[in-house]
Amino acid sequence: MSAMSEPSASHRPAADAVDGATLERAIAAARRAQSQAYAPYSRFRVGAALVGTDGSVFAGCNVENAAYPSSLCAERGALMAAVAAGVRAFTLLVVVTDASAPTPPCGGCRQALVEFVPTLAVVSVSGSEERRWRLIDLLPDAFRPEHLSRQP
Repeated sequence: MSAMSEPSASHRPAADAVDGATLERAIAAARRAQSQAYAPYSRFRVGAALVGTDGSVFAGCNVENAAYPSSLCAERGALMAAVAAGVRAFTLLVVVTDASAPTPPCGGCRQALVEFVPTLAVVSVSGSEERRWRLIDLLPDAFRPEHLSRQP
């Protein structure tokens, strides 16, 4: 397999293979984070929880700003907390919103997460509905570190 090819389907973690207890813990953490979201402009409150391979859970919420590009998504907030704690390997991302349908991470969050684990299981929950993906399916042919040329 070349450095830029993806793992075969049999070697990719499936979003439906997520352990039930871990999923429930992550959903609860994402919901707690969502309750702290600062979204006075969009009113679109998001909570996210990122589960490390060691079972640790890192939560984040969206934090808006009047200068919109300065806002931070919940998913990247959770990622920043995990990286700050020294965790860089993940098994699951949960996103919780109050949207009418489960919402996947935005493109910027997908790009930030693919840096760490392209095959990450992603579960989005809205109300009683749930949707599951693998990150690489949400961001096919992602720009990855191996695409950067090495300078001498």
